[in-house]
Amino acid sequence: MSLGEFDLIRRFFQRPGAQPGVAVGIGDDCAVLTPTPGQQWLVSSDMLVEGRHFLSTVNPAHLGHKALAVNLSDLAACGATPRAFFLALALPRADAAWCEAFAHGLFELADRHGIALAGGDTTAGPLNLCITVMGEAPAGQALLRSGARVGDEIWVSGQLGDARLALEAFRGTLSLPGEGFAQARQAMECPQPRVALGQALRGLATAAIDVSDGLLGDLGHVLAASGVGATLQAEALPRSTLLAAQPLALQRLCTLAGGDDYELVFTAPAARHAEVRAAGLQADVAVTPVGRIEAAAGLRVLDAAGQAFEPGLQSFDHFQ
Repeated sequence: MSLGEFDLIRRFFQRPGAQPGVAVGIGDDCAVLTPTPGQQWLVSSDMLVEGRHFLSTVNPAHLGHKALAVNLSDLAACGATPRAFFLALALPRADAAWCEAFAHGLFELADRHGIALAGGDTTAGPLNLCITVMGEAPAGQALLRSGARVGDEIWVSGQLGDARLALEAFRGTLSLPGEGFAQARQAMECPQPRVALGQALRGLATAAIDVSDGLLGDLGHVLAASGVGATLQAEALPRSTLLAAQPLALQRLCTLAGGDDYELVFTAPAARHAEVRAAGLQADVAVTPVGRIEAAAGLRVLDAAGQAFEPGLQSFDHFQ
C-alpha cells in the first residue's frame, strides 16, 4: 500500500499525549506554544542538504539525530533550555523503512533533551531537511557572541577535529583503521549538543558560539561581534588520541578549520577559571582553556613554543 503525505506524518512524526509548552501541536495550520513567564524565546534554523551536509550512504537514524543535534547546538551556545522544534522535510519518495529509522534517531535525541516536535511540512523533492528550534532562557541571560572582554580566557568543550578526519577518510586522502574510522564517523554523523554545559555557563561565560564551520571562523565571529582580538594556542586544542597520532599539519587542519564538531567555544573572566571547571564537571563535559582575549584586533595563532604562525586555513563557507 502506498504511503501518502498525511499517513507519513501520522505514522512517523505525530506523537500522542501532551507535550510541555505545546498547547496545540501537529494537526492544525499553526502550533500553539505556551511561553514560560519571565523567559525569552531563542529561535534558530539549520538546513541539511544531501551531498552538501551529509552523504547519501548515511544511516537514516544518524541523520535524524544530526538534523536535530546541529540545531540543539545553537541553543546550547546561547545557554537555552530546548522547548519545541519544527521539521520541514523533502523526500524523493515516501520510504517507510527510511522514515522509521530517521524518526527513531530524531526522537531519541529529542526525548533526551525534552524537546517536542510541534509541526512542520513535508514535500516530495531532493532529500533536504530543515529544522527550526525554539528554546527559552531567563530574560537577559542568553549567551551571545558580543560579550567577550579583554583578559577573558578562551575555552573549548569536548574534542575537536574527528569529524573532519572522517571527511578526509571518505574523500580518500587518508586511511584509518576500522575502529578508528568508526570513531571518526561517529563524531561526524552523531555529534552531541552541549545543552547542559550551555545552561551551566549562563551568568559565567561572557560570550559563546558553537563550532560548526571551523574554530578559526567561528571564534572570529565572536571577536568581530565583541570588538576584540585574541591569541590561540594551537597545540592546546583538545583532540582525540586518534587525531593526535596523525601528522601535525593534518591535526591543525582538523582542529582549526575542520568544522562539524558542534562543541562550544566560549570566553569567561580568568578570575572565574575554577567556576568554569566546575560547570564542565556539572555538565559532564571536558572543558579546556586554549587562549586569551586581547585588545589588539585579529586572531594570533601560536605553536607549542609560543611562536605565532600563519595557519593558511579557512573555515567552511557555502559560497566560497
